[in-house]
Amino acid sequence: MTTTDTKTTTEDEAAVRAVLDGVYAAWAAGDADALAAHYTEDATVILHSGVFSTGSNEVRDAMAAGFAGPLRGSRAFDRPLDLRFLGPDTAVVIGEGGILMAGERELPPARQVRATWVLTRRDGRWLVAAYHNCLARPA
Repeated sequence: MTTTDTKTTTEDEAAVRAVLDGVYAAWAAGDADALAAHYTEDATVILHSGVFSTGSNEVRDAMAAGFAGPLRGSRAFDRPLDLRFLGPDTAVVIGEGGILMAGERELPPARQVRATWVLTRRDGRWLVAAYHNCLARPA
């Protein structure tokens, strides 16, 4: 993983990583409110499945429905491949990962995704401003 821009600090990098860890901890707990709390009020989320959400409220609602239905018991993960800062208050993380459905131990290659996270610092707190993923190995 690379980190660039000497104007940022190791604390900034740790804080950005903590946001991603928090998103996935909330997912593992099936907690849509905690997950959405890591997103800005005007965040955008675009998924390879065609889902387009705007704002943390839509993210929360979509995840609550997922956790109550097809995502119940699932676990999502992301392995950051690159982390860079575009300025003191903007970070981009490129990762790969996917969703392990309940009972799965391995991610089927057809469901592996590549993801782009854009995070911003607002009022001293890092939040997800945009997320996009696509299939790593299109069918």
